[in-house]
Amino acid sequence: MSENPQEHAPVNSTPNLTTCSNCHSAMPSELRFCRNCGFRLGEGFAEYTETIRFDGKNHPAASAVSAPVPVKKRRRMSGMAWIFVGLLVFFIGAAAFTAIISPVRDHVSTISVGSTNKSYTGVDSWENTDKGVTFKQVNLPGGPADKAGLVGGDLIVSFDGQPVQDDDQMRDLMGRTPPGKTVDVVYMRDGESHMTKLTTISEDEFKRLRDGFEDRPEGRGQFGYEPDKAKSVEIPGTKMSGVQLGEISRSRPADMAGVKDGDIVIEFDGTPIRTPEEFRMRVRRALPYTTVKLLVMREGQKVEIPVKMGRQ
Repeated sequence: MSENPQEHAPVNSTPNLTTCSNCHSAMPSELRFCRNCGFRLGEGFAEYTETIRFDGKNHPAASAVSAPVPVKKRRRMSGMAWIFVGLLVFFIGAAAFTAIISPVRDHVSTISVGSTNKSYTGVDSWENTDKGVTFKQVNLPGGPADKAGLVGGDLIVSFDGQPVQDDDQMRDLMGRTPPGKTVDVVYMRDGESHMTKLTTISEDEFKRLRDGFEDRPEGRGQFGYEPDKAKSVEIPGTKMSGVQLGEISRSRPADMAGVKDGDIVIEFDGTPIRTPEEFRMRVRRALPYTTVKLLVMREGQKVEIPVKMGRQ
């Protein structure tokens, strides 16, 4: 047996090792990078991918750094889903449209029915009295009441054979009377009873007559007084009433014709005058520059005055 210690010394077949500072795996000290994780000592993954051993695309470490982050694709709706959504939008829109249009359609229908069926007489409005209903003026030249000879202040006691006691009843009778129907009207004027025939008209005919008067090319008549100071008064010793003129405008048609403050008008161009509203309407209706006959009460006497109308 040889005593040479070198013959029995173990041969160190393991190379010098070091530890990867990234994954802590053992690696030969002469290597510049870790074969386990690809980390180059002190420089990171980027330097490793530039070596000739790996191309940087297939190594897992390099892919973790340079590979783009995958984007999750949005799931696309199927054709049936789109059809369902479209139908849902359609029905919601249809419901909303119906909710908006229905009230408008109903309102238009109501107006149309009312315009077709409602009758007009051509007076301003009905007012209650203790004996029947009355009105203040005939506001439509050539209308039913005007043709029937009615004037403001007349007391309606019967309409189409039905007694009239209040304005509600009168409106109800008018609502049941179709346009174009001729009815008997019983009325009181100056304490006396009269009967006339009145033919109602439709709203369209009423508007045509009204617009024709308002747009009359001749214009409106001018009398020359203060309407706000005129009032209805009774004529002493009679059952008749008239319109007392409170103030006559100077240098206007009435003043130039000789009409005086305090005169009580009982007729205007042959039409009985019983209310201030009727008198004002008759003045407006008079053709400018024509001469009208005015009948007034002055100091208990009837005085006839021709007045040449002016133009408003």
